[in-house]
Amino acid sequence: MKVGIQLHPQHSTVDELRAAWKRADEIGVDSIWVWDHFFPLWGPADGAHFEGWTLLSAMAVDTSRARMGVLVTCNSYRNPDLLADMARTVDHLSGGRVILGLGAGWFERDYTEYGYDFGEAKDRLRRLGEALPRITSRIQQLEPPPLGPLPLMIGGGGEKVTLRLVAEHAQIWNFFGPPDNYARKRAVLDKWCEKLGRDPTEIEHTVLIDADEVTHHEAYREAGAEHLIVKIGHPYDLSPVKELMEAG
Repeated sequence: MKVGIQLHPQHSTVDELRAAWKRADEIGVDSIWVWDHFFPLWGPADGAHFEGWTLLSAMAVDTSRARMGVLVTCNSYRNPDLLADMARTVDHLSGGRVILGLGAGWFERDYTEYGYDFGEAKDRLRRLGEALPRITSRIQQLEPPPLGPLPLMIGGGGEKVTLRLVAEHAQIWNFFGPPDNYARKRAVLDKWCEKLGRDPTEIEHTVLIDADEVTHHEAYREAGAEHLIVKIGHPYDLSPVKELMEAG
C-alpha cells in the first residue's frame, strides 16, 4: 500500500510548508500534494493562503524521491495547453516525479473573486472533458518532453460523467471515503472501463482521507484503494502519516 500526504497551503507560511514537505520526503512517503484553491477552505476566511502550482515548483527542487502533484488542479483556472506546459516544466524540475491531477472545480469563491465563470456543475464537467484531449495533445508536442511518465489523475466520483472520463483518460483516480462509498464508486468505474474496453488494472486507485481515518487502512484496502493520501493541515504534524506507513 502506498502512502501519501496532502499539505494544506493555508494558515501557514511558505517556510513551514517547505519544512513539512522536506520532512515528508525524508521519512519516505510515496507522494506529496498541495491543493488548488485561492482562499482557505476553513478557519479565517481571509487568512494566509498560497497558490498550488508555484508551491509545487519549490517542492520539486526541495525533495528528491516522492511523487508530487496538485490534488487536484481545477481545470477552469488555466488554459489547458498552458497547464500541460506548466506540468512538463515542473516535471523537469522534479526529475520526472510529477502527477498531473485534474478536476472540474467546485469552490465558488475562487471563481467569483478571480473572475472565472462558475456556471453549473454540468458546464464545468463539459469543460473538463474538452480540456483532457488538449492537455494530452500538448504534452505530446512539447520539446523537450516530460522526464517522467507524467500520469494523469482525475479526482471525483460523478457516476455519469467523471468516472467515464477517468476510464477514458486517466492513469490514476482519486476519491474520498468512507470505505463502503469508495468501494461502490470503484465498482462504477470498473463498469465504465468494461464498457469502454479499458483494463481497470491500468488505473491506480487513490483515496484522500482525514488524519483520524488512518486506522481504517484495511477497510480502504479491501474497498480497492492502493494509495492512501492523508490530509494534514498546519502545524503539519506527520505522526498520522508515520502511523500509516508503519501499518502498511
